Amino acid sequence: MNRLKPDHRYADGPDVPRCAKKEFGVVLRERVRDVVDGKRFQRFVIGVIVVNAITLGCETSATAVAAYGGALSAVDTIALAVFVVELAARLYAHRLAFFRDPWNCFDLVVVGVSLLPAAGPLSVVRSLRILRALRLIAMVPSMRRVVSALVRSIPGLLSLSGLLLLVLYVGSVVAVNLFRPSGDPRFADLGATVLTLFQITTGDGWSDVMRDLMVTQPLAWLFFVVYLLVGTFTMLNLFIAVVCSAMEPDTPAATDAPAGTDTPAGTDDRVLADEIRALREEIRDLRLERVGR
Repeated sequence: MNRLKPDHRYADGPDVPRCAKKEFGVVLRERVRDVVDGKRFQRFVIGVIVVNAITLGCETSATAVAAYGGALSAVDTIALAVFVVELAARLYAHRLAFFRDPWNCFDLVVVGVSLLPAAGPLSVVRSLRILRALRLIAMVPSMRRVVSALVRSIPGLLSLSGLLLLVLYVGSVVAVNLFRPSGDPRFADLGATVLTLFQITTGDGWSDVMRDLMVTQPLAWLFFVVYLLVGTFTMLNLFIAVVCSAMEPDTPAATDAPAGTDTPAGTDDRVLADEIRALREEIRDLRLERVGR
């Protein structure tokens, strides 16, 4: 008596299309990720940002708007559409990991502001479209490194700012007591003196203030020389030192290479990126092979 044997070819029949669909979605997501993270696509977006920034600048000219207003508006609309599609593709490729990168959040806010209606009480938002030019910071790695270094240096800059305010306050109190008898309105009270010394700190017209006071007080130059050395030159160099020290971690270190070898800056990063790219291609090929099976 012949017994019917189950056909194992169709044992998993209902799950095969679902699995294939899932694998196709993963492969598609990886392909989109490779495109949006590729150098060619990044350069294309940078070019769109530059062109859009130029058109927004041209829209400030009444002559340019009268002659090419329609073309400028069309370029602006196309650029905004490109930015929206780019962000949507990056969000699809990276999913929740998209929001872990602060630069992605920055791009999302800038493009989101551009999508707000520019009519009625929100008409001022139209002028904020120029913020799209700031996306160059997120797209160009060198600019990103500088901004990241500035953010890391904020604690040190705040401490130096507090020290500068202390020097400014002490110098203002001394200057009021020294130069108020001369009758100069720039040193009449503490507020006017703080404003005058802040102007001197920026290096604006300090020699004129000093020479005006030297007419009645010949030794006034001593105060200004000391204040300039402490409040301007020293503090300015400290600000530069804090920012430079914050940028050191982002600078490729050539001293890590063995003696006698000339290792180009960033070689290790390029090798690692090539290895990751090769691994991604191998994984994609394996998944495509699995889908084909």
